[in-house]
Amino acid sequence: MEWIELCVAVPAAQSEHAAGIANMAVPYGIYIEDYSDLEQGAREIANIDLIDEQLLKRDRTRAIIHLYIRPDESPDEATAFLCERLSAAGIEHSIGINNVHEQDWANNWKQHYKPFDTGKKLTICPTWEDKPQKCDRAVLYIDPGMAFGTGEHDTTRLMLEAMESYIKGGEKVLDVGCGSGILSIAALLFGAKSTLGVDIDSLAVKTAIENGHINGFCPPQYKVIHGNLVDSVDGLFDIVVANIVADAIIMLSSEIRPFLKQDGVLIVSGIIEPRESQVKAALSNNGFKLIERRQSGGWLALVYGT
Repeated sequence: MEWIELCVAVPAAQSEHAAGIANMAVPYGIYIEDYSDLEQGAREIANIDLIDEQLLKRDRTRAIIHLYIRPDESPDEATAFLCERLSAAGIEHSIGINNVHEQDWANNWKQHYKPFDTGKKLTICPTWEDKPQKCDRAVLYIDPGMAFGTGEHDTTRLMLEAMESYIKGGEKVLDVGCGSGILSIAALLFGAKSTLGVDIDSLAVKTAIENGHINGFCPPQYKVIHGNLVDSVDGLFDIVVANIVADAIIMLSSEIRPFLKQDGVLIVSGIIEPRESQVKAALSNNGFKLIERRQSGGWLALVYGT
């Protein structure tokens, strides 16, 4: 099956901001081709000094964001959305369109995804890589497939670091917009009693279930359902996490309170700095109290209490 690939070229310095906008355009995940810190990354991450000459010839000033659209969907709407939002954000851009086979889509980005540590307790390891040697951390194995959530994006790392601080052991956790299931699985590794993930994308649900099995988690401890935000959810939770986008969080702010226990915690991310005041206003108007603000690369994670 052939998918449609949108290649969005932007200045490297604005790649993270542009990626946040791109994530709003399609729900199937993205990857960023960015060579701006090639030498530093090679030395710090791969521990090598010799870099392939072809890589050294890459344009360091621009990044390319790759998005993929199902073959039965038109790319025109996504392209129009991207152009409008990127222009409004003052981000210079150009967009190219290609056809790509599904197998290529699923594998193109894997060469860039290696094991890495996040927070104080967790190592994220793609399923096609070996566990790092001498690793004394909990290891979360992940194959995001075509769902968002590898752990490398600033929003996911902010969420994982916040969850590490607020999960003490024995909690029930709701993961809204669970994507690859990475936050739900991490919650269990941090000591949560059970997790419920929900996602509007059936492909994400399938991926999250498979990732749960890879890490040894299954119902009733680890459950994933298909639904629109909280429409399909029942019960009370100690912690609700949502790594989505600002507009979805604003909508969620008026719906999530009945699912949180007294003294429960809400952790949200996927928020770019220009939307911070709107998200805060919506959550405050619905009775949430800000506990903590975390920031990285122009992205925010906010922790709220009831």
